[in-house]
Amino acid sequence: MKRSRRRARRHGFTLLEVLLVLAILVILGSTVGVFFARTQTTANRRAATVQINLLEQLMDQYRIDVGIYPASQQGMEALMTAPPELADPTRWAGPYTRKQIPPDPWQNMYQYELTSADTFRIWSFGPDGQDNTGDEVSNIPM
Repeated sequence: MKRSRRRARRHGFTLLEVLLVLAILVILGSTVGVFFARTQTTANRRAATVQINLLEQLMDQYRIDVGIYPASQQGMEALMTAPPELADPTRWAGPYTRKQIPPDPWQNMYQYELTSADTFRIWSFGPDGQDNTGDEVSNIPM
């Protein structure tokens, strides 16, 4: 009597197939992760730009009322409380914002510097939280 040979049926996956699927999933996950990280960085930079533009408008309103921009030492605090060294304190019509000035998207405070009588710079240190590293967001390109 001849035995009929039956081929053994494969059940499950081989180790090579499992490793291949895992490698594909890791590659896809990495690609998606990089995409989302890049998107978050872009969104944070745009949010900082919008906030800086709003702060510029507040500074312009301050200048219209007081006649000059706040000194660098006074900073943006001059928008919330009248600086004591104002020549005519009655011209200060603040506070110029109802809320505290929020930190930038990276949770650092915005910086302010009066560069001349007619210009000022407001900037964020950017994602690394350090000045002069090239990733700052500013109203004046440096």
